[in-house]
Amino acid sequence: MPRVVFVAPYFMDATLRFVEAMASIPQVTLGLVSGDPAEKLPPGLRSRLAGHFRIDKPLDPAQLLHGTDKLRQHMGGVDRLVGALEQLQVPLGQVRDRLGIEGMGEAAATRFRDKAVMKDALRKAGLPCARHRATHSARDVYAFVEEVGLPIILKPRDGAGSIGTHRATTKAELDQALARFVPEMVEELVVGKERSFETASIRGVPRWDSHTRYDPAPLVVLENPWIQWCVILPREEETSDTQAIRPVALAALKALGMHTGISHMEWFRRADGSVAVSEVGARPPGAQIVTLNSWAHEVDVYRKWAELVALDHWSMPPRKYAVAAAFFRGQGEGTRVVKLHGIEQAQAELGHLVVEAKLPVVGQPKVRSYEGEGYAIVRHPETEMVEKAIRRLVSLVRVEVG
Repeated sequence: MPRVVFVAPYFMDATLRFVEAMASIPQVTLGLVSGDPAEKLPPGLRSRLAGHFRIDKPLDPAQLLHGTDKLRQHMGGVDRLVGALEQLQVPLGQVRDRLGIEGMGEAAATRFRDKAVMKDALRKAGLPCARHRATHSARDVYAFVEEVGLPIILKPRDGAGSIGTHRATTKAELDQALARFVPEMVEELVVGKERSFETASIRGVPRWDSHTRYDPAPLVVLENPWIQWCVILPREEETSDTQAIRPVALAALKALGMHTGISHMEWFRRADGSVAVSEVGARPPGAQIVTLNSWAHEVDVYRKWAELVALDHWSMPPRKYAVAAAFFRGQGEGTRVVKLHGIEQAQAELGHLVVEAKLPVVGQPKVRSYEGEGYAIVRHPETEMVEKAIRRLVSLVRVEVG
């Protein structure tokens, strides 16, 4: 039986779905390292753990090493060390290296996590991505602009979910941005339709892939807090998008050193049909993409991920549905949700297509995440029907904050 230590910094709903999936595998002996006490876990889940060790700083490599080693002694060894959060990947690699645990080590994890190192590796492999530079001063940024021109993107080297990413289109915008902060990395702006490409790999060998479409792109969503957006998973598993990006995506995973797990690539399809890699994460995607695939394939993809990283096992039935998620974001000045608009009409028109929803609640705080205060997922056998329904849903529902 594989002995698995799962690092879950805090018991957020999204994280617990992955923990629950791992705990549901009979063959797995599961230990949990977290910053939350075991008492905060649902009782049914807590009873399935072989051990739990609490640390004060869940992202600190030294504390992760200590907690994992304590569970290793308690469980008689550790065969796999896993975690679903982007910010955990390098610390997990460091601990694997120190304890001799199989999986992605620090060097490979850094190629995925540090965007400048990532782009260097991709360009060295001859793969299409934006020109870029690691920066330490405003002078570095201006020198890059002299070479490539405007617009450019200012970003952290270890960002996630487009947080901390800014666009500078004019010299005035660039000057204003650099008066507030100096970015760790700059890159040229790639224009195109933004997509994602997920791959399930076992020891570096790809076994399955999937793709979604963003509408609009995440950067546009971050720049406009009022915009409600959607992610669309078409029923068709093979499209012109997959044919265009798959060879590049698989070469990118090889260049970066993917081991075992589900990876998440964001990429652009330019107007001329060419592609460019944006970023790649060596972890499951956010934006409800795992859930979308579960509804599309009528299987628990959280459980599939757990079987993949714990047992080196992957199987996926054919896709039966197109699925899409709409993200509802608070509009107006304020810090809390005060009213929902359009819910009744949306229910009347589209309720028969909705398979999952978490609607905003009056009184809840406005969040910083681009995923907003709530979401709804629609499903239908025809992709065109899902596209029309999700865009109608986004247009009908409005979240007022005040």
